[in-house]
Amino acid sequence: MGEVTSIERSAVEQAAAEPMLDQVLQWSAVNSGSRNLDGLKQVGAMLADAFSALPGELEMIDPAAVEAVDSSGKAIAVEHGRNLHLTVRREAPVQLLFTGHMDTVYGIDHLFQETRWIEDGVLNGPGVADMKGGLSVMLAALKAIEASGAAGQFGYEIVINSDEEVGSPGSAALIEGCARGKRAALTYEPSALPDGTLAGARPGSGNYSLVVRGRSAHAGRNPEDGRNALLAAADLALRLEELKRDGLSVNPARIDGASPGNVVPDLAVLRVNLRPRTPQLQSEAEAEIANIVAVVAAARDVGIHIHGGFGRPPKPMTADMERLFALVKNAGADLGQEIGWKDTGGVCDGNNIAACGVPVVDTMGVRGGKIHSMEEYLIADSLGERAALSALTILRIAAGRL
Repeated sequence: MGEVTSIERSAVEQAAAEPMLDQVLQWSAVNSGSRNLDGLKQVGAMLADAFSALPGELEMIDPAAVEAVDSSGKAIAVEHGRNLHLTVRREAPVQLLFTGHMDTVYGIDHLFQETRWIEDGVLNGPGVADMKGGLSVMLAALKAIEASGAAGQFGYEIVINSDEEVGSPGSAALIEGCARGKRAALTYEPSALPDGTLAGARPGSGNYSLVVRGRSAHAGRNPEDGRNALLAAADLALRLEELKRDGLSVNPARIDGASPGNVVPDLAVLRVNLRPRTPQLQSEAEAEIANIVAVVAAARDVGIHIHGGFGRPPKPMTADMERLFALVKNAGADLGQEIGWKDTGGVCDGNNIAACGVPVVDTMGVRGGKIHSMEEYLIADSLGERAALSALTILRIAAGRL
């Protein structure tokens, strides 16, 4: 180790020694796909039991109401699981936020349900890296700090949500509320690269469902009386795709709606994802979407309803963010860990936290790779490494070194 105090050394060593691998195996054995409410309830109970080792007030929070548009263009309610929320020493002068998610991308009917060792020290399994490994790292670091005698310097909130993999629609307001007034935040997504590289700047992400309503007519007898919703949706898709430019990606992904071949279709739903690199690009995209919708609606004589929006704001690197990253890098150097960062195209709850003006490092979780695939893996040794890194980072933020 480099220059660390005796208290820091004790906390780091205890964090690294926590039985994290056993937790990962237990938590990953239960499917907690974002839509598997029973599995999320079970994993939520397991996490509540584990995190009850920390002081403070722990509760399971109901999600906010969420609507989505189905293939018929109808707005429907979408259920999500409850979210774990823990508050510790809310009156302390330094307040931090720690976040993670219990859901995975693997549904109850997915083929990928079990863990296995694919080589010495490398564990393959659903959610082992993204992010049940990260949750164990967070808990290990905080347990060690609570036992160190230095915990009284700061307070914190923890949010472990159940819907991050689908954009956090039911938990975004909870995260935003907890982020207010925090000195800094750490989120436990896996590292951006297997070598431990952190994710730096991230784009935002907006998901839109554009519901087009035309007029049906007989395709042979009187097609001129119809208003083809499918053509209008295709027109929208082509115009939206033209918005692409440096710093803004646009992906028209799907058109729902159909009719028999002898009927002019009167309904279509276009799904599109946009990823702006800056808040300015997001604002421009929002205005341009509204303009394109108005133009196509008038030109095609159809009605178009805009549903959705930017659930993940862009996360550019700010001066405060750079200072936090530098603190993590220096903590890593004192532990013999080389820490770097790079911009990435992915999004996460770190986007939402940064939009509240709170500096955040959102890849404090394990080293691993191939997430969101059946090849997802965790490098087991990284559990201890990253728990030590978190413990030292947190202690130094609490001591005012940010």
